[in-house]
Amino acid sequence: MNQSSDQNTNSQNAAAQPNNADSQPFVSHLVELRNRTIWAVGAVLVLFICLVPFAKDLYAWFAEPLIANIPDGGTMVAIDPHTTLFTPFKLAFAVAFAMAVPFVLYQAWAFIAPGLYQNEKSIVLPLVVSTTFLFYLGILFAYAVVFPLIFRFFALMTPEGVAYMPDIASYMSFALSLFFAFGLAFEVPVAIVILTRMGVMSAASVAKNRGYFILAAFVMAMLMTPPDPFSQVMLALPVCLLFEVGLFFARRIEKKALDSSSQE
Repeated sequence: MNQSSDQNTNSQNAAAQPNNADSQPFVSHLVELRNRTIWAVGAVLVLFICLVPFAKDLYAWFAEPLIANIPDGGTMVAIDPHTTLFTPFKLAFAVAFAMAVPFVLYQAWAFIAPGLYQNEKSIVLPLVVSTTFLFYLGILFAYAVVFPLIFRFFALMTPEGVAYMPDIASYMSFALSLFFAFGLAFEVPVAIVILTRMGVMSAASVAKNRGYFILAAFVMAMLMTPPDPFSQVMLALPVCLLFEVGLFFARRIEKKALDSSSQE
């Protein structure tokens, strides 16, 4: 009886061991994810704390494209009593998050990289870098090119007898939405490269459907920007140009893949 009970106990322990072995990697992955998340959130908070003392100066720089185009005698206003306090802080947090994006993406990359094959790593890392660069480029294009034009246009279109005095909170919401729209729209080349690389579409089919894409670009601009045709056109035209950039790289990637397969 003792031998049989010992054998049953040993068999139960042996059966339990694989489950414990399977659970350990899962727990270690959760711990790794927690640590990476803490580092990412910590980076945003540290940058935010560093930017808080400069929140007012940061907002002055942020609002410069609008302030420069307000008619003489005009100024921005703060409608709500708390707006002058919270709006610069909100902007400081948004800037801190934008500055921390490369570090946040690095933490995500460090988490998933051990599970990728070497050829997958060679694809993912350039895509992450190009995605970040294009997103920043879209924000810079909106701030340096689009904002001065559209705010000058808005000021010129002010009806007679109406004082053009934008609210600081409304401006921040408007500007951040345009930043996001332009940053997202500038990811078009990356999207085309991913689709062709995954075999969803070929470069030839992408070029064949160019007309549909141009139509989609204007529809997307209409949905993602404020309801004025000027900012919609300013978004749609760069997207169409970036479509051609993405198509160029998609063709090069396909050609390189064909050359490598022919050599094999």
